[in-house]
Amino acid sequence: MKLPLIDVVTLVIYLLGMLAIGVYFSRRNTSTEEYFLGGRQFAGWVIGLSLVGTSISSVTFIAYPADGFKTAWLRYLPNLMLPLTAIIAVLFFIPIFRRYSLTTAYEYLEMRYGPGVRIYGAATFMFAQLVRISTILYLLSLLIQEVTGLDSTLSVVIAGGFVALYTIIGGIDAVIWTDVIQTIVLMLGGVVMLVVIVQALPGGLGQVFEVATAHDKLSFSDWNQGVSTPLTWDLSLLNKTGTMMLILGLTNWLTEYATNQNVIQRYIAARSEKEARKAVWVCVLGSLPIWAFYMFLGTALYVFYQQFPAVEAQQMLDGTRKAEEILPWFILNEMPVGLSGIVIAAALAAAMSSLDSSINSISTVGINDIYRRFLRQHASDAHYLRVAFAIATVSSMLMIGGALYILQADTTTLQDYGTILVSLFGGGLFGLYLIAFITDKCRGIIPWIGIGATLLFTGWTLALSNGWLDAAPPFDIYYTTILANGVMVTGIVLAWGIKKAFYRI
Repeated sequence: MKLPLIDVVTLVIYLLGMLAIGVYFSRRNTSTEEYFLGGRQFAGWVIGLSLVGTSISSVTFIAYPADGFKTAWLRYLPNLMLPLTAIIAVLFFIPIFRRYSLTTAYEYLEMRYGPGVRIYGAATFMFAQLVRISTILYLLSLLIQEVTGLDSTLSVVIAGGFVALYTIIGGIDAVIWTDVIQTIVLMLGGVVMLVVIVQALPGGLGQVFEVATAHDKLSFSDWNQGVSTPLTWDLSLLNKTGTMMLILGLTNWLTEYATNQNVIQRYIAARSEKEARKAVWVCVLGSLPIWAFYMFLGTALYVFYQQFPAVEAQQMLDGTRKAEEILPWFILNEMPVGLSGIVIAAALAAAMSSLDSSINSISTVGINDIYRRFLRQHASDAHYLRVAFAIATVSSMLMIGGALYILQADTTTLQDYGTILVSLFGGGLFGLYLIAFITDKCRGIIPWIGIGATLLFTGWTLALSNGWLDAAPPFDIYYTTILANGVMVTGIVLAWGIKKAFYRI
C-alpha cells in the first residue's frame, strides 16, 4: 500500500459508512415505488444535494482543476446558463412530469408520440449511461491503482462491486442519501487541498490572485498551445465565442433537466411540487460554487507550481503529459500525511455519486419502460422488484465489464467510439421533448422523420469530424448538439406541415 495507515483508516471508515447506508435502507425496499422513488417523500434540500452529487462526477474533481491549471475558465462559461434553465424547469418541466404521476421521463414520450418513441428514448438513455459509468469506473480505478498499488483489474472489480452492492440493496434511498454525504465529502476534500496550497505559498491567497491575474488564468479566454486568446462575443458556428458557449450551455442544461432520467426521477421522488422546485434551486446554489471552486483549485495549482516548479507539472502544462494528472499528482506528492485519505475519499465521492445514480436509473427505466410495459404487464409488484434487483446487477456487471475492456483496449479509440454512438443516437433529444411539451398532434411516422433526420445529421457530422469522409465539418463540432436539436425540431415540424397540407388536398 502506498498510503500511510492513517489515510487508509480514513478511507475505510468512509467506505464502510456508504455500505452501512445501503444496508440500512435495504429494509425499506418492499415495493418498486419505494425502490425507485423512495415513496415520493423526499424533502427538497435532500433531493437538491443529491442532484449536486449526481451532476458533479469525476469531471468536477479531475477535469475542472485540469482546465484551471492548464488554460483558464472557458469550460465554466456554459454553467452560467444553469440558473435560466432552473427557472424554466420549475415553471414548466416539473409541473408536467409531476402532473401525470410518472416514474420515468420516457413514459411522457409514449403519451405524446406512441410506444415506439418511448423505447427509443429509454434505450438511448440506458446505452448512454452504460458508456458513461464504464468510463467513470475506469478513471476511478486508475486513481485507486495509483494510491494503493493494487492490480488494475482488481481495482476495477473492487470499486465497481462496492458501488453496485450498496446501490442494488439500498435503492433510491441509499443513492440519494449517499449522494448527500458524498457532496459534503467532495467539498471538504477540495477545501483541504486549497488550504494546503495557500499555506505553502509565501504570499498566501493573495499570491494566487496576483499571479493568476498576471498570467490571464482567471478569464474566460481561449487557450491554444499555451497562448491566451481573448474571447469574442459574436454569433459564429466556426469558433468558440462567449455567446455560442452560453447557447451551448443552455442547450445542454435544458437537455439535462427535461430529458435525463437521473434528474426527472428526483423531480418525482420529492414529496410535493414545491419541494421539487426547492430541490432545483438547492442544486443550482450548490453546483455553481462547487464548479467554480474546483476551477479555482486548478488555478491555485498553477500558481503553486510556479512557486515550487516540478518537471511533471511542467510536462502537464506543455502537453507532454495529460493535464488531468495534475490533481492526482498533487495528492500523492504534496498532501501531508493524514489528509490524503480525506482528499482521496472526495475523489471516490465524485465518481460514486454518479455511478450509483446511473445504476438505479437504468434499473428504473428497464423495469418501467421495457419489462413491465412490453414484456410482462400483469405480474406482482414483488416480481418487478426482484427483476429490478436483477437489472441493477446486470447493469453493474456490464459497467465493470466495460471498464475492464477500456483498461485492456486502446482506451482512446474505445472512448471515442462510445462518445460517437451516444452522440449519434442521443442527439436532438431535447428537440423531441420540446415538441412533445408543445403539442400532442405529432404521432405516427412524424416523430420518426425528425429522429431519422437527426440520425443522418449526427452521423454525417461524426463522419466528417473523424476523417471518414474527405471533407471537414462546416462548423465547430462543439455545436453539434445545438444543431442536432434544430434538425429534430425542423424535421418534425416539416413532416407535420406536409401531413396537414396533404390532408387538405
